[in-house]
Amino acid sequence: MVYPLLVLGVVALYIMIDKAYVHFKYVRIPDSLLVLVETYGFSWGDLEKQVESLEERHYFGRFFRPILENRAKPAWWVESRAADEAQQIEKSMSRGLWVLETVVTAAPLLGLLGTITGMMHAFKLIGGAGLVDPTGVTAGVAQALIATALGLFIALICLFAFNFFSRLQSQTLDEMERLGTRLLDHIRMDQEGAGSEAA
Repeated sequence: MVYPLLVLGVVALYIMIDKAYVHFKYVRIPDSLLVLVETYGFSWGDLEKQVESLEERHYFGRFFRPILENRAKPAWWVESRAADEAQQIEKSMSRGLWVLETVVTAAPLLGLLGTITGMMHAFKLIGGAGLVDPTGVTAGVAQALIATALGLFIALICLFAFNFFSRLQSQTLDEMERLGTRLLDHIRMDQEGAGSEAA
């Protein structure tokens, strides 16, 4: 069972490295863009320049683009498009988390299975006449317990990683919702101002 556990560990490590890379490269919002959105009465042209400077796969860029493209339409329409994009972003950010969650459950069970099979193998050394090779039995038990220890270790690392990346995802989506509300408020103010001028 040690080999399947090592495979699970390698897969989980790959997922963790991938999630960390994606967060570092495509999730962090530049301070200049954050300050601009927080500014009252910002220019849409400035916002477009800031968003265009982001990479195509950047999550905040993906979220802001539908808002910018549809800002001349009614606010409810823009809000609907932004919500659709946020849902797609949430799916992208969740990719791979189910693997970590599965490893958290599967690794200790595989470790326990490895311990049970190892113990059965160790007890075969006990002959019908009694304990034939005590050194072999204790060595076999020690080797069997390695599987449980390894499974628990992998599960603990994956549990911490799963909780950490789930928290990052939740914080990112909350920040998108907050900034989206700022942009929608700006759109409503522009539309109310245009309506007042027309009146």
